[in-house]
Formats: sequence, C-alpha cells, structure tokens
Amino acid sequence: MRAEGTIPDPALVVLVGPSGCGKSTWAAARYLAREIVSSDQLRAIVGSGEHDLDASADAFALLDQIVSARARRGLTVVVDTLGLDQDKRLDYLALARRGGLPAVAVVFGTSGELCRQRNRARDIPVPAAVLAAQLRRLPTVREQVTAEGWDVVLHADGGEVATGTAPIRPAAPERVSQAGLTDGGLEFILQISRFDWGDDPASWLRSVAVSAAEAGFGGIALMDHLLQIPQVGRAWDPIPEPWVTLGLLAGADNDLRLGTLVSPVTFRPAGVLAKAAATLDALSGGRAFCGIGAGWWEREHSGFGLPFPPAAERLDMLESAIETMRALWQPGTKPYSGDRVRLPETTCYPRPLTPIQIIVGGNGEKRTLAIAARLGDGCNLPSDLAVLDVKLAALRAHCARAGRDPAEVAVTVLDTPVIGRDREHVAGIVERLRGRTGAAAFARRHHAGLVPDHAARYRELAARGVRTVFVAPPGLAGPGDLSLMADVIGALR
Repeated sequence: MRAEGTIPDPALVVLVGPSGCGKSTWAAARYLAREIVSSDQLRAIVGSGEHDLDASADAFALLDQIVSARARRGLTVVVDTLGLDQDKRLDYLALARRGGLPAVAVVFGTSGELCRQRNRARDIPVPAAVLAAQLRRLPTVREQVTAEGWDVVLHADGGEVATGTAPIRPAAPERVSQAGLTDGGLEFILQISRFDWGDDPASWLRSVAVSAAEAGFGGIALMDHLLQIPQVGRAWDPIPEPWVTLGLLAGADNDLRLGTLVSPVTFRPAGVLAKAAATLDALSGGRAFCGIGAGWWEREHSGFGLPFPPAAERLDMLESAIETMRALWQPGTKPYSGDRVRLPETTCYPRPLTPIQIIVGGNGEKRTLAIAARLGDGCNLPSDLAVLDVKLAALRAHCARAGRDPAEVAVTVLDTPVIGRDREHVAGIVERLRGRTGAAAFARRHHAGLVPDHAARYRELAARGVRTVFVAPPGLAGPGDLSLMADVIGALR
C-alpha cells in the first residue's frame, strides 16, 4: 500500500462513505465529469430522477458496464456510490487488476452530525434511519478496506472539501539511489556536452553512463542545442537531440537522474516539453528533471527556420512555459486557468511518477532570477565564487520580494573543471584544449588544478548553499576521462 495522501493517475478510484459525506464534491474538484461514474446521475438517466430507487438495478448495471469499459482501456474512472458494500468493492478491485490500473479507495471521515445536516438540506433527504445505519457500518467498513489489498487507501475529510484542499500529487515510487550525494549533501551530475562517439554512438553513451554511476555521479544532463555551440566544439560536431538520447539512457541499469540543462522555450513548446519530460520520468521510474531557459543563440534558430523573439518576449515565454508544464503534470484532466495560461483540458498521459524538478537556467539579475525565485524548483548559476556570490544575493532578494523561502529554490551550478594528476598533467590538458585562448585565461575559466584543489572549491560551493554541481569536463572523450572526477567526489565523502 502506498502512503496516505498520494494517489496515482490514471487509476480506478472507489469513493467510500455515507450519504452527505462529500464524495461527489471531492470528486468534482479533482476529476472531469466524464471520469466520474455516479449511481445517482445514472438513476436520473435511466429513471425519473436521482432518487428513483426503482431504477437502481438498471443504474448499477450501467455503472458497472461503464467502469469495466474504462478500466479495460486503462482510463481513470471514479466510482461515486456509497461504496459500503464489500462485495462490490472487491469487484471493482478485481476490475482494476484486470485492467492494470492502480486501485484506490478514498474513505471519508466526515462527522455524522455534518452528514445529517447536509442530508436535511436536500430536496429529498435519505431517510434518517437509513443514514444512521450507514454511519453505524462505517467503522467496520474502514477495517475491511484496510485489509482488502488496495494499492492506495486515502482518508479524506469531507468537512473540508467544500472550501478546497491541496491537490493530490502522483504517488512517488521508491526514490532513486543517493550515490551522487556527498557527506555534505552536494550532488554531482555529469553534463555531456561533446560526443566523441565514433561509429557506435549508443555503446559510447552507455559506457559513459556506466562510468558516471561508478564514479559517484547522481545523474546525467544533456545540453539542448540544434548545433554544437562554439564554447564546446565545431558546428558540424555531433550534438544529439537530448530527449531521444535520454530515452536511450533511461534503459541503462543504474539510478542516474536524467534531464536537460537547459531546454530553450524558443524551440521547445511548453506542452511538448511537458510531454517529453513526463514520458522520460515514466520510462526511467521517476528519475527525470528538466532544465529550462529563454534561449540565447540566434544562429541555431535561423539555421533551422525558427523565430528568435526579443529577450523580453522570450522571458514571457519562459514564465508561461513553467506554468503550462506544471498544469499538465497535475492529477486529473480538468481545464486550467492561471496567471498567464488557459488550457481547455490538462490531459497529458503518462503522468510523471514523481514531481519533476524544474531548474531555471540563466542568470539575468533583473528578470531571469525573478522568474526562478517565483516559479522554479532550482536555479542554475555560474560556479565562479565571486560571480556566484553576486547572483545568490540577487536570487535571495527576489525570493524575499516573492514571499518565498530561498531554501525552496535549489541552487545549482555548471562547472567545467580541468583536473590533472599533477601540475604537468594539468598544463598538458590546458595546452591541448585551449585553442586560441591564452593558457592562463583558459586555466582560470576552467579552474585548472589537482584533485584537492577541486575538492576544496566544491566545499566552498556547498558552504554557499549550492546543492547540485553539473560537471561538464571540457576534454571528455570517453568513460576513462571520469576517473579523476571520481577521486574528487571520493575526497568529499
């Protein structure tokens, strides 16, 4: 049984409680009308009204047919009846099993007095003796439900439903391995930005993923670009479509988190991005995250025939994208109306198995950091300590203006370290990789040094509240190039 307070979607949901306990109101606040199958409404369809008890047999026959059909198709269905009859509950539980749906029982703990009060206010009340009998049965029913084998048993307070409750989030599976966390709580994620994969791209990617897990990384991130960026390589160097590539890596035998750093809203429509991230989360067992940004490189847009709006418009798009994604990842399929976004429905399956972390990339102090402070789960900043201090101060000020605890916005950094065995090795790496950049400038940019130097620097980052370091080794050619980073991570444990 999953923990109380969580509920999967899609699912077969059976409401359990006496008349007047708030079942119908609870369901209507969370599900589309077509997902709810109500015995009262079906009596009105096959009989003269909701209270036409002579139509009950036909109404329940129709209800069972609808529930069976939706369960067979793997669709969410909410059974809005009293739910007090154990044989009927077990029938619905069996339907869920046959349809491969999670089986959910929602048991209402509304007080008897409130049920009676609501019943008296009805046009045609349930006879007092009948309601009293239902209330007497409830303790036994609760015990039965607990023992029946439901995947989720949720206890709802029908007294609170009318004024609204917090949305029920999808149930999370067992969390992934914490191998990427150091003793100080710092997580390392490998960002692969260059792909020297030769003639066998898939094998190269899998081998790097295996080595990353063995080195102590907690995840893999991919850039989201249409051309290789000049900071990394030549335009004709391979740079794969990230979400397809992450799908391949999701099949590897490890617990690595997977996502982008970052996907531009300029060529990733929010709804499509939400779909890709949710699918990756489902395929990987709840390991997806999503970096998102406003986009910055005009050339890749022009080369692929894509518009590149002005910065202010791109930042507007970023705000709307985050709102859209969160709306599409919530339970149910109801319409959504928010600050910037209106959706006629929020039908997006598969749903994420876990809440997907949204990391806002970009460090513009006036607008981008304000968006991260209000809407992001995380904010990706530069790893240079002096620059980081300035950006952190701006981020925390925006959090204060938004009335948000800064601790709710995870600080992440992108780091491109050059790590050597000794000074000579460091100098050789710098000379090999620097291109037309001066050796000293290149070394400063990449914090070139030995394992203890980088370990000390990462401790400084952790002391400033950084939670995740995205590591993009500039000379990564294959799995063997991760050994020294493994030593750095090991030194922090």
